[in-house]
Amino acid sequence: MKSDYPYIIEIDDKLVTTEIFSVNFLCDLAKCKGICCVEGNSGAPLEEEEVEILEAEFSKYAPYMKEEGIRAVHEQGFMVVDEDGDLTTPLIDNAECAYVCVKDGVTFCAIERAYLNGDTLFHKPISCHLYPVRVAKFSNGTYGLNFHRWSVCSDAIKNGKEKGIPVFRMLREPLIRKFGQEFYGKLEEFYSIYTEEK
Repeated sequence: MKSDYPYIIEIDDKLVTTEIFSVNFLCDLAKCKGICCVEGNSGAPLEEEEVEILEAEFSKYAPYMKEEGIRAVHEQGFMVVDEDGDLTTPLIDNAECAYVCVKDGVTFCAIERAYLNGDTLFHKPISCHLYPVRVAKFSNGTYGLNFHRWSVCSDAIKNGKEKGIPVFRMLREPLIRKFGQEFYGKLEEFYSIYTEEK
């Protein structure tokens, strides 16, 4: 019988933790209220090309943002460099992401709201879209895909377990957006083998 401990597999140029197959996960906004956009010690990681999009299309997101968020962007810029030297979204009072909106007590991404309403073709930063998977790019060009455990997502793990949805399937759309359909297909192939061996 296969060990329940996670291990790393290599698919193409990606090192993938098996937790994305073994852990079930499905966001439960009714319970978490979008807390992942509020908690944390820095903003959401950004890729360089995303910063250019945020600046070029800010007027498309601004109508969905909180006034404090718009002010934070004007004061800090479309991105900030965090203590690790990474590009991240600015924060409102060192707490929630500047690019948020709130509806019925639930925090959403204002960028995603603009996307869903057809105002932009940019869905939202890929790091947010891929969460709870964190992606690292190594100096040799390979990527690491790691499941990020965070106490605020305990309801998502419970919900995913009840629905039987593994992390990678919940993230089908962003995984294809970032790495392509072929890579996602290989994840499905591995999952079939992985579940047979369990």
